[in-house]
Amino acid sequence: MNALSIRQLTKTYDHSVHALRGIDLDVASGDFFALLGPNGAGKSTAIGIICSLLNPTSGEVQVFDHNLATEREAAKSLIGLVPQEFNFNAFETVLNVVTNVAGYNGMGWKDANKRAEYILKRLDLWEKKDTPGRQLSGGMKRRLMIARALIHQPKLLILDEPTAGVDIEIRRSMWEYLTQINEQEDTTIILTTHYLEEAEALCRNVAIIDGGEIVERGKVAELLSRATMETYVLDLIEGPASRSSQLGPFALRYRDDGSLEVDIPQGHTLNELLKALTEAGVQVSSMRNKSNRLEQLFLQLVDRDAS
Repeated sequence: MNALSIRQLTKTYDHSVHALRGIDLDVASGDFFALLGPNGAGKSTAIGIICSLLNPTSGEVQVFDHNLATEREAAKSLIGLVPQEFNFNAFETVLNVVTNVAGYNGMGWKDANKRAEYILKRLDLWEKKDTPGRQLSGGMKRRLMIARALIHQPKLLILDEPTAGVDIEIRRSMWEYLTQINEQEDTTIILTTHYLEEAEALCRNVAIIDGGEIVERGKVAELLSRATMETYVLDLIEGPASRSSQLGPFALRYRDDGSLEVDIPQGHTLNELLKALTEAGVQVSSMRNKSNRLEQLFLQLVDRDAS
């Protein structure tokens, strides 16, 4: 069974703005799926329709075989949404923010409190249960949004930019928790993000949307294998004797801060680069990705479709 099936979904706003142009999309039950695209590509419109916040112009949406048009309440009960914007009552306590949503979904008070305690502890928010939401840090507010979305144990969790504005340490802990609920609780997750390393680190399958159309879809690993280049930035202890712009198959670019950019073309590995650097007398103190392969592939696809 698919967690989500979309067929020929369109959305046209006033003044003939075509936000979605007949997209088809399947997300398998249990998948961790990335929906990527630039601002204005149609991601938020698609999510709004799936979650019944917007009405489609035409097309069909099914959530675990429940048709959204004819079985709306059944479909909605299976979905948890974490939107981009903080939209909880900032004057309510953390515990009330979560348990009130449980009540909306038909949970009794006892079960709601038990479930809330479990989720808030998992997300390191239990000690803040009596704190008004407005007093939380940005990272805690993000985690509260996730807790609220999970209170009724949805089978499909949709995360729209869930780690925007969150520092690296909290982001990593959220990645770990989301991976756990996907693997251990069989929760299907759809993620949209501008932090493309999230998609690369977390997701198994991906669809890329641009201009209201799906321009590419497939397994993350397979799409990454098509990327032609990966770029690293090297902080140098000692540079090469020659300032050549090429080291075997690897293109070199010197930066104003004294570091070095190196391109690794498809078919070559990081180990080959390190060996070539050693042979050239280059000593490196640290190394980091300038941009990941999924980001480069996305740019290639958008450029391809624009040409």
